[in-house]
Amino acid sequence: MTESTFQPGAAVLREIIPAGEWWIHEIKQGMTLRILDLEGNQAADTLFFSAADPTERYSADRTIQQQAALYLTTGTRLMSTEGNALLTLTADTCGRHDTLGGACSRESNTMRYGHDTECMHACRDIFIRGAQEWEIELTKRDLTCNINFFMNVPVTPEGQLSFADGISAPGRYVEMRAEMDVICLISNCPQLNNPCNGWNPTPVEVIIF
Repeated sequence: MTESTFQPGAAVLREIIPAGEWWIHEIKQGMTLRILDLEGNQAADTLFFSAADPTERYSADRTIQQQAALYLTTGTRLMSTEGNALLTLTADTCGRHDTLGGACSRESNTMRYGHDTECMHACRDIFIRGAQEWEIELTKRDLTCNINFFMNVPVTPEGQLSFADGISAPGRYVEMRAEMDVICLISNCPQLNNPCNGWNPTPVEVIIF
């Protein structure tokens, strides 16, 4: 785990994202984004796009290949579909973050947890709603593999995924420096059906330095 050198008083932007809401913002090259888990065990589903060309976006497989590691933490470079570094994780007090579990959707909720969960809000719907807010048109086709900051998705020796209790805690955070101008889209996950949020979705804070 690596502590940040930034002090909150130096921030150029601070915003709270309530559980089940979205946040979309451009982060200029050289700026640092902190995502702060205010109450602990909250999953912040996150997508990144090149601001110059949103068809260049975060790539989970290129990121995993580049690091030769499944989990994200300090030092990880978040790679794009074109093989370029979008951001670099520079501080992390959680320890690791998931990029395999994907975003919950009404369809996956129904498949995993029963038809009565179909009406529940889900990250994919929140991503779509957030994308509609951006001046550069983003559509459902642009919502590909995402990062789940603070989420614990262990990989078994057999290659299976499981959703486990979170390993984060109140006040833990992750920071990343933009290596190019990027668009950040966050869905603050409203999931109530597995322990990724401790069955209690809570706010997160985003801070830009």
